[in-house]
Amino acid sequence: MGLLSEALGRVAPSATVAISQKARVMAAEGRDIIALSAGEPDFDTPENVRDAAKRAMDEGKTRYTNVDGIAELKEAVAAKFRRDNGLDVTAADCFVGSGGKQIIFNALLATLNPGDEVVVPVPYWVSYPEIVRLCGAEPVFAVADASTGFKLTPDVLEAAITPQTKWLILNTPSNPTGAAYSADELKGLADVLLRHPQVHILTDDIYEVLVYDGKTFATIAEVEPELRARTLTMNGVSKSHAMTGWRIGYCTGPRPLLAAMTKLQGQSTTNASSISQWAAVEALNGPQDFLVEWRSVFQARRDLVVAGLNANTGLDCLTPEGAFYVFPSCQRLLGKTSAGGTRLVTDEDFVLALLEETGVALVHGTAFGLPGHFRLSYAASNAELEEAVRRIQGFCAGIS
Repeated sequence: MGLLSEALGRVAPSATVAISQKARVMAAEGRDIIALSAGEPDFDTPENVRDAAKRAMDEGKTRYTNVDGIAELKEAVAAKFRRDNGLDVTAADCFVGSGGKQIIFNALLATLNPGDEVVVPVPYWVSYPEIVRLCGAEPVFAVADASTGFKLTPDVLEAAITPQTKWLILNTPSNPTGAAYSADELKGLADVLLRHPQVHILTDDIYEVLVYDGKTFATIAEVEPELRARTLTMNGVSKSHAMTGWRIGYCTGPRPLLAAMTKLQGQSTTNASSISQWAAVEALNGPQDFLVEWRSVFQARRDLVVAGLNANTGLDCLTPEGAFYVFPSCQRLLGKTSAGGTRLVTDEDFVLALLEETGVALVHGTAFGLPGHFRLSYAASNAELEEAVRRIQGFCAGIS
């Protein structure tokens, strides 16, 4: 009898975590590393949010809470969904967990059985298919490559759905590509989903506030109200308020599903951190004007990176509509050799050689299901990004 479970054997380690860890080790060894492999805003958590956490500690709000969140935070979440997304919900329709990832894990573990299928658009955030597999179900990959702007089309969605499909996971704006669906594009997908009543939708809106060029964010339950009864709309404060370490995710969805998630969370983490919950109340209810400045900064960084990567490098980089990632193709450089003598057969060879030879840490596209690409996070200072682009340009120029 082995120690480790069969379920664990179905999942792979996180590639983003692995690359980031390798970069940290190299930095600790004295290497000059620019780590653009992690998806984390480089801004500080707003002061009013930090002050709210301090008040919570000083007022003794450090004990267990309701499993699905304090009433004040659930009220704030409901108000956010009404205000920003046009969803007519109350606190009873909302749920709080320890980060967006736990929300996703709770929803899938509470609903999936062996033989169930989950449609996962490609490229995907690395954890989606692994969570599905851990739950004993099967991810079904629906390719949304550069030819469609990395967006799932209705025809491809229709082809991926079978009688065994229980969920579609939809992430907009997207990690790793930054693709953001318009309301019209979501309506096209919704029309397909209306024909398949067994399919539930898990929409990951964690990058909602980072949509550029004056475009408007949309979420599928807002676009097609008939889908609300089978849609779980997930969000959090990690990206919007630079609170990645505070671990607060939240969602709204059908009450029977939320009850099942509460039952599951009651046997795992119980409540999210009480202090973090009070901070999140302030994050959602407090001033939001800083987001305009942050969005402007990120858009300028996006433009800097896209222009630099497309400047005679052999890379092909689309301009993303949101989030803080670019997902360029390095396909034209594969099959060649780097200046350091590494044969670049795969996209993983490309990013590892880049890290070894220049100190720039990126994540290979195969980790997100689409070989021949890589992900760069531009959630870093302009100085770091300018230097990273310079090093990438030099690396690409040395490939022969």
